[in-house]
Amino acid sequence: MKVVVADPIAEDGLAVLREQASVETPRRTDLERALEDADALVVRSETHVTQPLLEHAPRLRVIGRAGAGVDTIDVSAATARGIVVVNAPGGNAVAAAEHTLALMFALARRIPAADTALKRGEWARNRYVGTELTGKTLGLVGLGRVGTEVARRALGLEMRVLVFDPYVPDEHVRRLGLEPLELNSVLEGADFVSLHVPLTEATRGILNAERLAHIRSSAFMVNCARGGLVDSQALLEALDAGRLAGAGIDVWDPEPVSADDPLPKHPRVVGTPHLGASTVEAQTNVALQVARDVLAVLDGRPAQFAVNAPNLRPEDAEALQPYLDLVVMLGKLATQLAEGNVRSAEIAYRGEVAEHSVDVLTAAAIQGLLEPISATPVNLVNARLLAHERGFEVVETRSTTPAQYTSLVRVTVRTGHGSTSVAGVVSDGRANVVQIDDYELHLAPTAGYMLVTQHVDQPGMIGLVGTLLGQADINISSMQVGRRAPRGEALMLLSVDEPVPSSVVERIREAGKMPSIRVIKL
Repeated sequence: MKVVVADPIAEDGLAVLREQASVETPRRTDLERALEDADALVVRSETHVTQPLLEHAPRLRVIGRAGAGVDTIDVSAATARGIVVVNAPGGNAVAAAEHTLALMFALARRIPAADTALKRGEWARNRYVGTELTGKTLGLVGLGRVGTEVARRALGLEMRVLVFDPYVPDEHVRRLGLEPLELNSVLEGADFVSLHVPLTEATRGILNAERLAHIRSSAFMVNCARGGLVDSQALLEALDAGRLAGAGIDVWDPEPVSADDPLPKHPRVVGTPHLGASTVEAQTNVALQVARDVLAVLDGRPAQFAVNAPNLRPEDAEALQPYLDLVVMLGKLATQLAEGNVRSAEIAYRGEVAEHSVDVLTAAAIQGLLEPISATPVNLVNARLLAHERGFEVVETRSTTPAQYTSLVRVTVRTGHGSTSVAGVVSDGRANVVQIDDYELHLAPTAGYMLVTQHVDQPGMIGLVGTLLGQADINISSMQVGRRAPRGEALMLLSVDEPVPSSVVERIREAGKMPSIRVIKL
């Protein structure tokens, strides 16, 4: 077996690979040639694994990312070629958490400025009086793996910790000794605000000018997550105006930072060049994790952190394979339709599908539930673990007695505001949504986005929505309406080819006087 390691990884990881495979570390210009007979490829963030690159790798069976993010890998192209993608999502959590605390200390005690002054020969003790972290309040935006590690260390410093994470149950937050609050309340109450959420369409610019205005002028902001979470111009203006005491920044948008970017040069900014995971220990951890998973895949065993590899028992594979797409879709729908923090979920199987071992389907449903909200890539292997880490209870029920359909799967999520239920079937090999709460419909989504509206059933409503989407150059691929009674409450489900901008959503909401309208990303 041949493993190509395209980017530098820790020697411990290389040693594990060399025990069972031939390892080649080519220069960048020789990568395509090296992949011609390679069974595995290991990368970090420097090498971009694109579809054209994969065309030079006809034997490739697994791609290992020595780190968490897989945004530099075309996972869809790899999946289409039957290539498993594995990563190491937890190997650098401690390093990133410690870097967050390091920036907090540097800001609070003004260490970089004092160090620079000392090197200039100045002895200016009175100029660099700082503040203690003990007794202060930390506001965490996001409580994933890194956020949780930061919280544990902050509690050790006797800090009060406020948390905003709409996808982690309040009970789980409280069990950790933390306080769950809404975002603005966290921003207003914190002496330090630290970001630990994934960069998605929903979180991009989560700290914009409006939200930055909620942070007290004596507070500090720290970002070791993703650069796009913060509106850089708004942050710069807040720092210039003295509306924020300082910012510790490890991640930038874009990277690398341009030489004329004023933000890294700002006197109130302590910056580092994306060093959150750059420790000897973290690099060793991720190298060992990815090396072991790469060898597992090459040996025909399941990987612990596979991003795209389903695992079906041979005796169930033919019957259950069509249901994998269905349950993932139902999970994504349920999470994005739910109101509030999802505390628990029930995956119910009815009819013939319940005659099989459905563990893999439940894992796939959990994957769908978590994918819209998780910074860590979710897959069939790690879905249950990630749900457990979030304090997310999942119940599986089965009944071989069919109801309206020969086989049906229902995903129900519960929040503090109630429950949301989505049901579906497989028809002609395609996943179909047949019920949302008590609205009956029948739609096979054919695009990457859905628009779900609640409205009063009345003449012209379908035309109104179609017209406004058409004016915005958004194509509808399919549509269904379910209603409780003629001219009563109704629900419209549209499969659309493009994401619907918030401005268009608001126009539809206002024109149709709709109490609820959601954009769903599949």
